[in-house]
Amino acid sequence: MATRTDAPTRREQILKEAARLFAERGFHGVGVDEIGAAVGISGPGLYRHFAGKDAMLAELLVGISGQLLTGAKRRVREADGVGAEALLDSLIEGHIDFALDDRPLITLHDRELDRLRDSDRKLVRQLQRQYVELWVEVVRELYPELTEPTARSAVHSVFGLLNSTPHLGRAGSLPGRGATAALLHRMARGAFASAG
Repeated sequence: MATRTDAPTRREQILKEAARLFAERGFHGVGVDEIGAAVGISGPGLYRHFAGKDAMLAELLVGISGQLLTGAKRRVREADGVGAEALLDSLIEGHIDFALDDRPLITLHDRELDRLRDSDRKLVRQLQRQYVELWVEVVRELYPELTEPTARSAVHSVFGLLNSTPHLGRAGSLPGRGATAALLHRMARGAFASAG
């Protein structure tokens, strides 16, 4: 979900490669030497940046949950006065960017969340709940006939749809980023409309 255009820091490079490797082979299937080799440093050199693999996993999962929430709050601020429909479109676009650009993090979350320390796992869940509730508020503004539990179920269902991107095949096998994003957007809006 990086919005910067400058080159990634060494720490960001390590996290990106760790996410890719963890998603491909599982947390326990990857050693620090492999992560280091992927970014051109020795395995022990990683310890200048992270206390260990557990710290990388925590930063990846807590980090992306925080980035999604921060991005959604920014979209809400920027959409002040434009209406719930435009705001929902903006939230969907932001989540699609994540789902297409950070596919390994979705796989990592699905497989490895239980490997986090309790405090980190609780923080991930807290950030995710806030993210969901922000969406629920917007969905209920656009579809006022929805009860809060129904709106929440619809939001979770749309997240399931959007977060299915790791299962769509290899990135090169998709019809193109723009076409895939447009398809996901139409499907998400269709899901919300059918709930309402």
